[in-house]
Amino acid sequence: MNLEMIASNKSFGGWHKQYHHDSAVLGCRMRFAVYLPPQAASGQPVPVLYWLSGLTCSDENFMQKAGAQRVAAELGIAIVAPDTSPRGEDVADDTGYDLGQGAGFYLNASEAPWMRHYRMYDYVSQELPALVAAHFPVSDRRAIAGHSMGGHGALVCALKRPQDYVSVSAFSPIANPVNAPWGQKAFSAYLGADRAAWQAWDASVLMAAAGADARLPCRVDIGLADGFLAEQLQPEALERAAAASGYPLQLHRHDGYDHSYYFIASFIEAQLRFHAGYLFA
Repeated sequence: MNLEMIASNKSFGGWHKQYHHDSAVLGCRMRFAVYLPPQAASGQPVPVLYWLSGLTCSDENFMQKAGAQRVAAELGIAIVAPDTSPRGEDVADDTGYDLGQGAGFYLNASEAPWMRHYRMYDYVSQELPALVAAHFPVSDRRAIAGHSMGGHGALVCALKRPQDYVSVSAFSPIANPVNAPWGQKAFSAYLGADRAAWQAWDASVLMAAAGADARLPCRVDIGLADGFLAEQLQPEALERAAAASGYPLQLHRHDGYDHSYYFIASFIEAQLRFHAGYLFA
């Protein structure tokens, strides 16, 4: 797969780079960003954190707003941020912000017209890591994190493919999408009316059934002033699931913080240091 670099910016001694490539999995041209810390310049492979963003976002939101590069440069961690959905004129879309382009939900769609392009789970968990490993000085030590819809995606990827990651974290994840309006709308469209098929893409359902070999160190941060907390995020469902299976969930609640990148920027250092404890173990 050929990469086309479209931007390059020096940051804290490392480099933020943005690329286009043709995705065989999604059947369209995709964009992603990578931050390479200064340690990568020596040729020594560095561990990598995959970041999945939320509804309406792209690869740019986290890289421009989270302030992660300073700590990633200190720790020697690469960060890869994919887009949040397939894109293009021939890619199915919807007029709502919470379905279609910008709202891929990190699953593999099974319903028309979405199934042709919307296979974001396969893309972020398999195709993109293979591409990154082939073109950048990264090791096989991987962690995954995300925000809101991307927090849901990070948890699902870690729960479905625990062998691929050493740790997982999330900000304000949609923890129980089968029971949340955002999740119900997306799952109805992408997966059809059979709610049994939805269970495979719900972090709380997967966590409740996780065996000992599927349990990764897990940190979740939520803001108690988040307007989406009760209806859309439902972190209590994740707590119940972790208690049922013995999953090592650390759930941190923060007074006064909302759903925005101001919240993410306030605690991204804590999450990066959490992951570093396992990426370098």
